[in-house]
Amino acid sequence: MQTMILETRAAQRPAWLWWASVVGVLWNMYGVYQFFGSFTQAGQAAMTAGMTPSQAALYLALPGWIGLGFAIGVFGGLAGSILLVLRRRLAWPVLAASWVGYCLLFAGDAYYGVFAAIPSQLGLLAVVVLIAAALLGTSWLAGARGLLR
Repeated sequence: MQTMILETRAAQRPAWLWWASVVGVLWNMYGVYQFFGSFTQAGQAAMTAGMTPSQAALYLALPGWIGLGFAIGVFGGLAGSILLVLRRRLAWPVLAASWVGYCLLFAGDAYYGVFAAIPSQLGLLAVVVLIAAALLGTSWLAGARGLLR
């Protein structure tokens, strides 16, 4: 009887896990949209709108590995959030890779002077890294509570 009660509780999805998972999927879908938009002329123009010519030149001249960090962050975040919706244990390592990708993006922006040239980018990217960390923490907590299969 006690085993059946524990199995029933583990099979139920708490509201906090469902909300975090769904918000993670939506957030990262927007990130994927931003990522693909950065490859079009219109997307690059929109990204650099409101920047001075020197800021735009700096932003558009960043090396490819920074874009790779962005790709790992955003696609890992989307995949990990979907895995979290599906309650799969694989969500944790995928979301960990996403967080590392965003940390690389943050480090690259700091190294190449993006934060000094475009101060608003610091706050924006800090929020992105914190949300990635929150999703990673959510997956760890769900796994520790036996909510993932």
